[in-house]
Amino acid sequence: MRDFLPADKARRERVLAVIRERYRAHGFDEIETPVVEEYGRLHAGIGGDNEKLSFSVLKRGLDAEAIRAAADDPAALADLGLRYDLTVPLARFYATHRAQLPSVFRAIQMAPVWRAERPQKGRYRQFVQCDIDIIGDATPRAEAELMTASLDVLDALGLEGGTIRVNDRRALDAMLDVFGFAPDERPGVLITIDKLDKVGASGVVAELRERRATAAAVDAFAAYLDRPQAADTAFDDAGIRAALPAGIPDDVVEHLVGLGETVAAARGADAPLRFDPFLVRGMGYYTGTIFELAHPSVDYSLGGGGRYDGMIGRFLGQDVPAVGFSIGFERLVDLLQDAEDSGSRSLVLVHDRDVPLATLLRLKADLVSAGTRVRLEQRSKNLKALLERSRADGYTSFATVSADTTAESLEIKPLD
Repeated sequence: MRDFLPADKARRERVLAVIRERYRAHGFDEIETPVVEEYGRLHAGIGGDNEKLSFSVLKRGLDAEAIRAAADDPAALADLGLRYDLTVPLARFYATHRAQLPSVFRAIQMAPVWRAERPQKGRYRQFVQCDIDIIGDATPRAEAELMTASLDVLDALGLEGGTIRVNDRRALDAMLDVFGFAPDERPGVLITIDKLDKVGASGVVAELRERRATAAAVDAFAAYLDRPQAADTAFDDAGIRAALPAGIPDDVVEHLVGLGETVAAARGADAPLRFDPFLVRGMGYYTGTIFELAHPSVDYSLGGGGRYDGMIGRFLGQDVPAVGFSIGFERLVDLLQDAEDSGSRSLVLVHDRDVPLATLLRLKADLVSAGTRVRLEQRSKNLKALLERSRADGYTSFATVSADTTAESLEIKPLD
């Protein structure tokens, strides 16, 4: 968990403002949920490995004897926990407020979440997630809206050239079935396949054999990995079928093709979608399309998501189609270290000791009312250090103030 100095906080808020504005422009509405959820909801088997990283809140009023008696049962010790993502709270929110929401609900959530990570570079115990979700739409239009809105965010932040890797959990399941993997071994097989980018084809095959997965299925999968492949295939019926083994259900391929056509209509003929038959994403609640946002400037994803049609039904008692996309806010901020708020003026007024307070505050009030952000600083012996600190805090200009200075006579100079 981290502190943020003024310049860092200002940059984060500027990026959040861009994300919020772009998502709202695409018709999404922002909601807010509590930072805590019921322990049982956070550990209902729908959060994948994140459930193991949940911070739990000890029940109030337990004495030492009660704590010792329940030491081996976390559910007896805790009744609440800090949210580890924003999807589980959204499912609970929708189940609670469904009667007050439209039949197709487009939600924005931008808030901190907590995970008991091992502290290391890029891994934080508190971090911000920026999610958009569409609930109530089972068509490819929902995924297409999420993708076009998120690509629009990258463009607005000056990160043009983003692409989205796409797959479908149903295609993955069908592929494993074609190869002959038994249903009970498929979760572990998917965990291994998810390492393909890190360990390569030979490493994945070797790990599958170590797992003692069905030998014939591993052989079939190894042969599939070794087949001749085109360097780049189009996101269309022919390209998707060429990337998959024979036997994948037609409706899955048609869903993906429809998605590509819809995004192409919104983004232009050269839609930035790439089909990746090995994209897995680890969350166990995904039921259909899955995707990850990529940018050529980095070798890691900047966000991702997928369809989770079964989750809300756990709280509501009936299935409701749902799909979500989460922008990797912390990674975006790291890419935008020099992001500036070019749309507003910021000014440091460096004044002498003898300038009357009334003069300073009147001058400041005039500038603020005209839309300028103003800081008052008394002149110091080391003016250069004062100005450098002001520039580091995000100010772009300065002016010196004496007792007879007015708004009209103010000489503003850039802080460069």
